[in-house]
Amino acid sequence: MKKLLSAHLAAFAVALAGSASAADLAVKAPLPVAAPFNWTGCYIGVHVGAGFAKKDITDPVQLVQDSFNGLGSTVDVTTVSPAPRGAVIGGQGGCDYQFASSPVVIGIQGDAAGATLRSNRSVALPLGNPGETAVVDAKTEFLTSVTGRIGYAFDNILLYGKAGAAMAGDKYEVSGTFTGVPFDFRGLEDRWGWTAGAGVDWAFDRHWSANFEYDYYGFGTRTSTFADQANVFQGPVSVRQSIQVVKVGVNFHMWAGQ
Repeated sequence: MKKLLSAHLAAFAVALAGSASAADLAVKAPLPVAAPFNWTGCYIGVHVGAGFAKKDITDPVQLVQDSFNGLGSTVDVTTVSPAPRGAVIGGQGGCDYQFASSPVVIGIQGDAAGATLRSNRSVALPLGNPGETAVVDAKTEFLTSVTGRIGYAFDNILLYGKAGAAMAGDKYEVSGTFTGVPFDFRGLEDRWGWTAGAGVDWAFDRHWSANFEYDYYGFGTRTSTFADQANVFQGPVSVRQSIQVVKVGVNFHMWAGQ
C-alpha cells in the first residue's frame, strides 16, 4: 500500500513539474513583431488636382497697333495678367531608397500631366476705333517635371520635399479688330523652368500608397513670337509666368524592401 501511494505521489509531482515548465515556456515565448515599413523600391501611379497660374503678358497692345501702323506707333507699355486655372490629370513614377536603420528616404521621380488651365483678359486699343479691344487668351495644356526628393519616414508615413526641372506647354491668342480689320495673333511655346514642392505619402498596404502634394513651378520671363497668319504679321511678346498645383495621387509600389 505504501509503495502504491509513493508511486502515485511521484507521478503527480512529475506532472506538476511538467505543467509548470510548460507555463514558463508559454510566458517566455516572444510575441511576433511586425517589421517596419520600408520605402525602398520603385512605384508608378496616377494623380488628379487643380492648377492656378499667373501670367504677365507684355505688350499685346503694341503687337497689334505696331503691326498695322508701323513700328514705334505705340508709346505706352501695357501688361495684361490673365490668371488661368483648371484641372491637372496625369501620372508619376520613380524609385526610392531608405537608408538601413534610418528614417531618411531619398529618391527620384518623373511626372507628366495634361492641364486645362485657361483664362483671358480684354485690353483697349487706343489707336483703333472707339471701343475696339484685344482679347488676350492664355492656356497651359501640359506640365512635366523630373525631380529629386528627400523625406523622413514615420514607419508607413513619409513626409518629403522635392525639387528639379519642369516644362510647361503653353498656347496664347490675341484676337479682335483694329480699325475694323480682324486680327488673330497666336503663340505656341514649350517653356523650361524649375519646380519645388512638398507632400505626404501614406502606405495603407504593402504595395499601395496615397499621397497629397503641393508644387510650385517657376518659368521666369521669356519672349515669344506671336503670328497672325491671315494678315501676315508677327512680333515679339514678353511673358512672365508661374504655376501652383495641389494634387492627390495613388501609387503602386513594386519590389518593395519590406
